[in-house]
Amino acid sequence: MSEQDKPTQENWERSVLEKLALSAVQEQRRSRHWSILFKTLGFLYLFVVLFMVAGWFGSDGVSIPKAHTALVDLQGVISADDTSADLVIGSLQNAFEDKKTKGVILRINSPGGSPVQAGQIYDEIKRLRALHPKIPLYAVVDDICASGGYYVAAGADKIFVDKASIVGSIGVLMDGFGFTETMQKLGVERRLLTAGENKGFLDPFSPVDPKQQVFAKQMLEEIHGQFIAVVREGRGKRLKETPDMFSGLVWSGEKSIQLGLADGLGSVESVARDVIKAKDIVDYTRQDSLAERLVGRLGVTLGKAWAPFEKAGVVLR
Repeated sequence: MSEQDKPTQENWERSVLEKLALSAVQEQRRSRHWSILFKTLGFLYLFVVLFMVAGWFGSDGVSIPKAHTALVDLQGVISADDTSADLVIGSLQNAFEDKKTKGVILRINSPGGSPVQAGQIYDEIKRLRALHPKIPLYAVVDDICASGGYYVAAGADKIFVDKASIVGSIGVLMDGFGFTETMQKLGVERRLLTAGENKGFLDPFSPVDPKQQVFAKQMLEEIHGQFIAVVREGRGKRLKETPDMFSGLVWSGEKSIQLGLADGLGSVESVARDVIKAKDIVDYTRQDSLAERLVGRLGVTLGKAWAPFEKAGVVLR
């Protein structure tokens, strides 16, 4: 090879090396760009999922394009910690306020719960029905509509059940435990100091006070009377009262129709299609946000840990 060809060859080699280096740099840049893109898409996906789980995407403020049946679910125990009055009332308000709502279905599957929470829902149902007289509200029972669940259902225009649904349990209870004999066997002494002779009302670690027991019974009878009044008001002349109707017994859906506790057989779909005449169903059931759920679960966990030491509570069940 001549001396004149060496610079040309060196230049050629340098050019090839520069192109390879540039190609490697470009490839690294493309890889980083794709990595950033995929990471961004993954973040957006997780963000959307988080919003959906948190309940930030829902029917609130969403305009439904045509007439429809509004659905609100009441599932589980009625209490401030589980299915609260705030959630159910907010759902019902959104359902009634939508101008495209032709009728509202309250689907109930509940064994009962707090008389306060149930009473608040019932009162709001009565208010919404008076405020929107052209929009009917029907209760549709799934497996069970007992006690506080039926308290709420009594506010509906009509109640529809499955023939095998469990309906009724119109009664009130206050339950708890007594540990006095166990404490004696263990040699544990209860030291309770109070200011006010009834401040230790029905304390589970003290012997039953007959006067307090009588007082508690009177209170239960009072709340029971309120429950009976709500059922009579809601059902009116349809109710065929029997001696044991308000005793706390439950009946099948088929029998509840005969007693006037319900109006007929039906499901969410059949009531929307055949009664309301709007087969398109829109779910307005509100859900707790993710933060509220986490706080609620923490509260429930702490509550369960403390539950054995709490006094008895009044329950529609």
